[in-house]
Amino acid sequence: MSSSEPVIDVRGLGKRYDIYENPRDRLKQLIVPKLASLIGRSHSTPVYHREFWALQDISFQVRPGETLGIIGRNGGGKSTLLQILAGTLAPSLGDVTVKGRVAALLELGSGFNPDFTGRENVLLNARILGLSREQIEASYDEIVAFADIGDFIDQPVKTYSSGMFVRLAFAVQAHINASIVIIDEALAVGDVFFRQKCYARLEEIRASGAAVLLVSHAMTDIEQFCDRAILLDHGKMNFIGDATEAAKRYYQLHQTGQSFSTVPVNNNSEDIAHNAADTGDGNWSASVTLPSAHNVTQVGNGWAECLGFSVYDDCGVPCRHFSQGQTAVFVSEFRVLKDIGMATCGVVLHNERGIIVHGKSSIEHGVGTNDRIKAGTIVRCKQTISLKLQLGEYTFEIGLGAIEPDIFNRMSALTHEAIDAAVTHLCVLPKAGSLSIGWASDRSGSALSHHGIADLPGSIEFSFPKFR
Repeated sequence: MSSSEPVIDVRGLGKRYDIYENPRDRLKQLIVPKLASLIGRSHSTPVYHREFWALQDISFQVRPGETLGIIGRNGGGKSTLLQILAGTLAPSLGDVTVKGRVAALLELGSGFNPDFTGRENVLLNARILGLSREQIEASYDEIVAFADIGDFIDQPVKTYSSGMFVRLAFAVQAHINASIVIIDEALAVGDVFFRQKCYARLEEIRASGAAVLLVSHAMTDIEQFCDRAILLDHGKMNFIGDATEAAKRYYQLHQTGQSFSTVPVNNNSEDIAHNAADTGDGNWSASVTLPSAHNVTQVGNGWAECLGFSVYDDCGVPCRHFSQGQTAVFVSEFRVLKDIGMATCGVVLHNERGIIVHGKSSIEHGVGTNDRIKAGTIVRCKQTISLKLQLGEYTFEIGLGAIEPDIFNRMSALTHEAIDAAVTHLCVLPKAGSLSIGWASDRSGSALSHHGIADLPGSIEFSFPKFR
């Protein structure tokens, strides 16, 4: 097979399910059309189900050595597509051509017998996957070493912990030397040390020339490993193209529910420029209509409401996917419903574990508003944050508060606890949205700007004192 010949060729793929309200309708659908055909009335046969299309009009190709990401919201059709490509599910429409041995890391351990030992399951599973006895013997030691379960390899699988079980299952699938590898969130199994081994193995698989299909909700993985990516939404292919652009569109889709064209769009397109906010020193406060916050949970004392908010990059383009160290601009708009003192606003960032990695308001910045704010006033806040944080996904909360002017003016004489107690929280959006931080475009190799959660300001110097 030529290296340019696709190993996966999907054309006009569709998958339909018939949804029945109850078992009785299913029975009617089975019997009534046949009876109608016998009496010559098949043209007016009633239908007792509704159609649900899990996938519609999906077309793409994957060539040897290419890594294709498949992303989308829950229910978008990702797992259905992978099952069809793996051969465990038949399509309703279209053509699917898959050439070569497929290793599908979907339901890890689904072929394992709980009463067999780990060793027996490795041998059995490898034979099911099409490996010869010679190939199994050549790979066995490597599989066992990768799983790292020690003497438990000779114990029944039903005695394994869940972590041991998935490690062994992953090890088998990842070492069968397939020409096509399908991974559905399987890189997230095990502890951090095993995940590191999984990522290293993925790099080896890619380097071997195998085609890889990677499904993940971690956009940093999609950006790092994938050449291209498909964005699925409600069973339709909304975008196929550059992985970084696909990640950006995923976050836009996740936050706004908007749909996007299937045609890759240049980042400098007129549409994007039209929606960009003036986040500079000009009239940023009136330059753009913010997306509504109507459907976002808001908590507070009822003295204010959030009308809208958005996140931009430092060029004023709406953005939810940033490079490490890039500046994010948070813009929010509130309506004050009752007379208050001075307004305060702020942003809090949480990492994937829910830990606050950054929280800062206008109080910490020492920025105040007019002495007092009347009911009915619209307050728009802009806050910039340099995202010198660990790669990954973050959620953010935004909020509006109030503080009495006399307390603000003498903050230097007060403790932090006293100031914090003096702030009234008017309106807070605890789960306003999410953003991700990926590799900086100018990084060298796999170098990071720092280790750990945050990049703290500092410097390093060398000196060479004379030998004493």
